[in-house]
Amino acid sequence: KRQHLIFSDWHEQDLRSMIRRSRNSPSVIMWSFGNEVGEQYHGTAGVVTGRRLREIAKDEDPTRPVTSAMNVAKPDSAFAEISDVISLNYQGEGMRWAGPYAKFSGNKAPPQYQPFHDRFPDKVILSSENSCVFTSRGEYFFPVYDGISAPFHEMKGAADAKRRHVSSYELYTEQFGASADKVFAAQEKHPFVAGGFVWTGWDYLGEPSPFYESRSSYYGIVDLAGFPKNKYYLYQSHWRPDLPMAHILPHWNWAKRIGEVTPVHVFTSGDEAELFLNGDSLGRKKKGDFEYRLRWDDVVYEPGELKAVAYKGGKLWATGNVRTTGLAAKLSLEADRTTIANDGRDLAFITLRVDDEDGLTVPRADNLITFEISASGEIVA
Repeated sequence: KRQHLIFSDWHEQDLRSMIRRSRNSPSVIMWSFGNEVGEQYHGTAGVVTGRRLREIAKDEDPTRPVTSAMNVAKPDSAFAEISDVISLNYQGEGMRWAGPYAKFSGNKAPPQYQPFHDRFPDKVILSSENSCVFTSRGEYFFPVYDGISAPFHEMKGAADAKRRHVSSYELYTEQFGASADKVFAAQEKHPFVAGGFVWTGWDYLGEPSPFYESRSSYYGIVDLAGFPKNKYYLYQSHWRPDLPMAHILPHWNWAKRIGEVTPVHVFTSGDEAELFLNGDSLGRKKKGDFEYRLRWDDVVYEPGELKAVAYKGGKLWATGNVRTTGLAAKLSLEADRTTIANDGRDLAFITLRVDDEDGLTVPRADNLITFEISASGEIVA
């Protein structure tokens, strides 16, 4: 927290050291001299600092572009002129702007991709940080928001605050964030945007917003144990249009919701899908422009099987299903490899599932399970 006190003495050594360490790596495509830095606010003084860092980077490596990720600076700011590449954090989709987001105070911005492109038509623009969707894997709450993106705060059905879980419908975000659906649409409407980086790929320890009593973040596409959340399949459906897939949410174990409306969403790389409940069609839906999920928001729950049949170009593309299970009855273990090296460092990852008598994984099982190992080896986590 006090590093700024030695910035003037150490910024040049640190930046030169970083570049010299990594400049021969082919994976490095540009250098960053800042992320959401306060100098965005500081007018001339901030620009002087930014330009100095740019000069050092260019002196060490004139072959790669430099950038600084901006969440405040706008196209008409002097700070925005410094970078070779325009890197925007959350501004591209708009921040605290319109709809349920408009009521929040703080840094606000209407969608900024086009204004930056108009000001810097020859510069690459990328979304250096986007999304910020809260999710607990496999947890669902009702009612479900009927739009594509909503701030977590004060949204009915977004979470169970007592248990500190957020709904896995992948709709609820930070005040300044946006759902994947909203991010995809903003980028596709502005094809000059090079792409984006999601906050975050994995859950991580610390920064436990929105529940500060928790130990970890809720942002990840993948959870702390390495298991994909629903949003993993939403990104897959968009980023892998060549991969046949259809993913249904939620799970279908709702003993207390018989006869109640329980919305069903389908993530698919196809362009349309038909949903069946116990063999009866609930209708066939097609993605509209800038739509990335298919929704059946009026499904009335009854136990059994949900099946999605996806099509692409009018031809069968993929299927997916979820089924109501029995009670938890047994445990199953699966290793990701059959041997590990005897070097004290190699690891095997073991997936444990709580299954019913028929071998179906019980999605709401919450059993406390303890582990021990009898052979040579060690349980490290």
